[in-house]
Amino acid sequence: MGASESINIEKSEGRIGASESLRRETPELKNKWFYLGIPALAIAFAEMWVYSGRLIEAASIHAVILLGLSFSMVFVKDEEIQKTYQAFILLPILRLINLSMPVFFEATLDSFIFIYGLLAVPVSIAATHQGLTRKQLGITFEKIITYILLSILLGFLLGAGEYLVIGTKNLIPDLSIFYLLKLSIVMIFFVGLVEEVIFRSILQTRLEIVLGDRGGLIITSILFGLMHSGYGSIYEVVYTSFVGIVIGYLFYRTRSLPLAMMIHGFINIFLFGLIPLLLLL
Repeated sequence: MGASESINIEKSEGRIGASESLRRETPELKNKWFYLGIPALAIAFAEMWVYSGRLIEAASIHAVILLGLSFSMVFVKDEEIQKTYQAFILLPILRLINLSMPVFFEATLDSFIFIYGLLAVPVSIAATHQGLTRKQLGITFEKIITYILLSILLGFLLGAGEYLVIGTKNLIPDLSIFYLLKLSIVMIFFVGLVEEVIFRSILQTRLEIVLGDRGGLIITSILFGLMHSGYGSIYEVVYTSFVGIVIGYLFYRTRSLPLAMMIHGFINIFLFGLIPLLLLL
């Protein structure tokens, strides 16, 4: 084998998805669609109640899902299913924390700090116990300058599209440096970071391992869209599912959590700050 052939093989191996090597070591799981379909459908059912405005019923169903997945991990022997259930658990936790903030009767910038600050605790624990490498989780700062520019562009395009769908109110009073900086920190390092670790680093990666790259991307994106049912708009659910596919595909191709987190963050910066305030000028 010549040196050039060796280099080509190394490059080819480097292009393998981050979930591929682990999936090669994982035996084919029996009845995996049954084990994974039940919690996914249950979460979708709970979000239907959120969509309809029946928040008490939705919270009750999510609490049952949370308890059911927790106890199931005791009885399910397959380690991959256990870890996937651990990933699913983060979704009812996200919704329950969101619904149990009675001090905030409407969304404020400070409410995001409380909600996602609390979420960071179970999310970091789950990420630690998933048995995933830093590469699989997307913890890398390669091409960061390029990704910052790309995330601003995509953030504007996707944020403008979402604004046309739901027409959000601004979360900051003006476009001063102080409020823009606060909005950016909250949306990138609280909302963007925590949600992207949940949906992309943990859930998508785990589902890629069990169901394959396409299955992992599609199911994660649908669940991502469903978790936006609180806006009460089916168009928002469909649109954010599409956004989930865009971010999820880019995460799959680059394996960069910072890219996914910044795209998510800049979408919200444009959606909740720049676009509504600029339209008032």
